[in-house]
Amino acid sequence: MSETFHHILRLIQKSDVKVSDHGYDEIAADRLYLRDALGSVADAVVVEDYPDYPKGPCVLVLQKDRAGEPIHVVWGLPKGELSPAVLVTAYRPDPQRWEPDFIRRKQ
Repeated sequence: MSETFHHILRLIQKSDVKVSDHGYDEIAADRLYLRDALGSVADAVVVEDYPDYPKGPCVLVLQKDRAGEPIHVVWGLPKGELSPAVLVTAYRPDPQRWEPDFIRRKQ
């Protein structure tokens, strides 16, 4: 597991979480619920890890919504900070861009 994601999971367990403005917009646009992203994070699968991202370390993970449908969530940490865990964005992955497992991008 990604060190970044492991740290983010610990923060989420302590309710040390923030949702970015963009994250709220994307959740609403895809008709997702924040509780889906928070409730399924413990079972998430890391898709891509960006420990050196310029705005702060982040990870793209595959999660499930309450109906068991796939969602992608980007969780991050503010640059130079150890908290809070930030939900950067969340969306329903496009099957045209992702393999059926939603873990690998189509070539």
